[in-house]
Amino acid sequence: MTALDPCPCGRGEPYSACCGPLHGGEPAPTAERLMRSRYSAFVLGLADYLLDTWHPRNRPEALEIDDEVRWLRLLIEATEGGGPFDRAGVVEFTAIGRTPSGRFEQRERSRFERSGPERRWVYVDGDVAG
Repeated sequence: MTALDPCPCGRGEPYSACCGPLHGGEPAPTAERLMRSRYSAFVLGLADYLLDTWHPRNRPEALEIDDEVRWLRLLIEATEGGGPFDRAGVVEFTAIGRTPSGRFEQRERSRFERSGPERRWVYVDGDVAG
């Protein structure tokens, strides 16, 4: 992916102006932006970024990204809180992907909190629906 390619998260901006800086270490300003950057990290195979943005109390030891999944689109369905001055937030989304077996949709209600001395947004957990 080049800096001028559209960002995989679907915001309509170039990667270099959207998720690229977050993948490079800038903090996400909102829970939704963190969610979008995590989706882009799955698209791009950035397992370290996913682990780094996972709350320490729930973070797995390691994360293996399935190479057979091709992520196609992210739809943000709803948000609750998660703004620049909030301490917690929820993002409901649908991620559309494809495997050798065919197309699928993953729906999730994800919880985010600010964590650590810098109070960065992190993914806590989520409830996957059908």
